Amino acid sequence: MSTQSSGPAIETVGLVKTFGETRAVDGVDLTVPAGTVYGVLGPNGAGKTTAVKVLATLLRPDGGEARVFGHDVVRDADAVRGLVSLTGQYASVDEDLTGTENLVLLARLLGHHKTTARTRAAQLLEAFGLTEAAGKQVKHYSGGMRRRIDIAASILNTPELLFLDEPTTGLDPRSRNQVWDIVRAVVAQGTTVLLTTQYLDEADQLASRIAVIDHGKVIAEGTKGELKASVGAGSVHVRLRDADRRPEAERLLRDLLHAEVQLEPDPVALTARLGATTSDSAAEQAARALGELARDGITVDNFSLGQPSLDEVFLALTGRETGGSATQGTGPAKKDEVAA
Repeated sequence: MSTQSSGPAIETVGLVKTFGETRAVDGVDLTVPAGTVYGVLGPNGAGKTTAVKVLATLLRPDGGEARVFGHDVVRDADAVRGLVSLTGQYASVDEDLTGTENLVLLARLLGHHKTTARTRAAQLLEAFGLTEAAGKQVKHYSGGMRRRIDIAASILNTPELLFLDEPTTGLDPRSRNQVWDIVRAVVAQGTTVLLTTQYLDEADQLASRIAVIDHGKVIAEGTKGELKASVGAGSVHVRLRDADRRPEAERLLRDLLHAEVQLEPDPVALTARLGATTSDSAAEQAARALGELARDGITVDNFSLGQPSLDEVFLALTGRETGGSATQGTGPAKKDEVAA
């Protein structure tokens, strides 16, 4: 790696991108430290992909400033392109070529000689667990294999900055974990990764800092711990014996703890977020709540007290869920934006 990492990898001030009357990116300020995974978390349509395309010089901003390792994305676009690589939401390799043929072709286009292109392709195929599939056409690859070959293509020349735009959308949990391992390995080699995702656990697993974006605006930014602490001291997770008593338990917890209570998909489960302003500790608040439930004859089969999850952070910040879940099926990926 070069010495580009002496300053921030990305700096934006008031970044704006519009499509007609729609402000897809609406005054975004970001500072992304070099050598880290920086997560941009938000639902479909939040503006994540548009922001990435502006930073990667694929779209011209309509306002504000953006720099990549000190280079302005408009005035120094060629310099920026020499430092970055982008893996989008859909595989960009040729499905009619084999894994080896795809990587060799792209390596040749990047200036590698034939021998070094084949050597580099073989190295990446082995590193990404694709050696046995190297001679197969990509159209016969599984979804997880396609994402791995796509990321491999993005780092044929090791970039200073790698944009990963929702790299695990539609993947099963095993394939998702494989991609996560690849991301960690890339960062260990010194590359900065800007990761956009709607999967809360993905940001939790990989990112050292996270920006939560909604309707084109950054509505929160910080470490995982800072974001979780911003919405309360903790969460009480309760599983009742009788589903019919859940409405009563919801009312009791809300009135007693002065907290928002979330009804879980499980018909006997609910979660109350504890406030950080009370003088009582989270454990004291939780103990009081359990006592009140018992006095009302509401039997609790399971109980836990924990730090707020990123799901709860996002719900508290936006009033809605992201729409992403690590346990979703492997259906087709969704577009991130209407306009981009």
